Amino acid sequence: MQNIIVDRPYGFVPPHRGTWWPAFIRYFDFQGVWLRKAEGVVDYECRHVERLRESLRAERGILLAPNHCRNGDPIVMGWLSKEAGCHVYAMASWHLYNQGRFKAWAIQKMGGFSVNREGIDRQAINTAVQILETAERPLVVFPEGAVTRTNDRLHSLLEGVAFIARTGAKKRAARVDGGKVVVHPVALKYRFQGDIRKAVDDVLTDIEHRFTWRPQRERPLLERINRLGRALLCLKELQYFGETQTGRMEDRMLRLIDRLLSPLEEEWLGRSQTGGVVPRVKALRMRILPEIVAGTISEQERERRWRQLEDIYLAQQVSCYPPDYLTLPSVDRVLETVERLEEDLTDRCRVHGRLKVIIDVGEAIEVSPLRNKSADEDPLMVQLGNTLQRMLDELSLESPLIDRDA
Repeated sequence: MQNIIVDRPYGFVPPHRGTWWPAFIRYFDFQGVWLRKAEGVVDYECRHVERLRESLRAERGILLAPNHCRNGDPIVMGWLSKEAGCHVYAMASWHLYNQGRFKAWAIQKMGGFSVNREGIDRQAINTAVQILETAERPLVVFPEGAVTRTNDRLHSLLEGVAFIARTGAKKRAARVDGGKVVVHPVALKYRFQGDIRKAVDDVLTDIEHRFTWRPQRERPLLERINRLGRALLCLKELQYFGETQTGRMEDRMLRLIDRLLSPLEEEWLGRSQTGGVVPRVKALRMRILPEIVAGTISEQERERRWRQLEDIYLAQQVSCYPPDYLTLPSVDRVLETVERLEEDLTDRCRVHGRLKVIIDVGEAIEVSPLRNKSADEDPLMVQLGNTLQRMLDELSLESPLIDRDA
């Protein structure tokens, strides 16, 4: 399990309000240096930046809502702010501030402020609302709430984004000068510009060795990847069901997710839940973690809860493998799938390089201070999700397809 859960007391980290440090970082392109080294992103292209510039000129409170498919997404947004001629603030998960002093310092100096994903963080929410109310800078919030590595597929969005936007709109409208709050969907699309077969061969060979298999290079690439995916699913089914399951891959994955989450939901929430996996995971962590952090439970209970957190993490991992994702076998989807296989098996993912990111800014969505309470789903989130997925669908058509039989 990756180090994304922090078992020490949370302390809110406010954003750095000055402009000298972000301007310094931007001038020397330190974000570009980091992206090349850590994520292999070597180039970028911004599209429809004029939409963001128009909202800036109109002095609107601006919430930028990108999809979250790679770890480098927050740093990539720095390129958008550069092209738009502004600085930004951004919500950043608390665990990122616990991965070294320099990283924590850099996040804050670039405008990041912490949010406790495993609790109700009123300081973070109030800070976000105040940024929208005053329209000081655009605010970046990733509505999926977790990295997915499925660039073309949007996952369930967290409702808290609408609450922040709507509260900010209400407060901004009440000011003497009035004003509006808007949400700009931002589609991030990563294009791999190298030789895909050469890039993934070493990874697939290492995974096959883990399974005690000989390298399967004689098989078509897609078949080779699918065999590894099925093998990994079978291993987890044996672990949690005692035997491999039958049926469609989609049904088997859903059964495994429910096997992992439903017993914990019955214990901690009173009943099994439905809906997106990330919101279900968040609800469980909010109940399981507080006493671990407070240190008020026995070591035996602490170990039991950590095992539960590992099961929750696995459920989230499984949810990030859409069964039909390789039905459209693009170069980029193949790379993402292989990267996720490696990351889920080793907690690390090697950098392949030669990635170009397209940053596409969507039309502004005006935020109403009031919500239609008769609607089952928040209309703002529905519009944001539909718009962002449509943008990703259009960008996905730019990815070249691979030969299924090669």
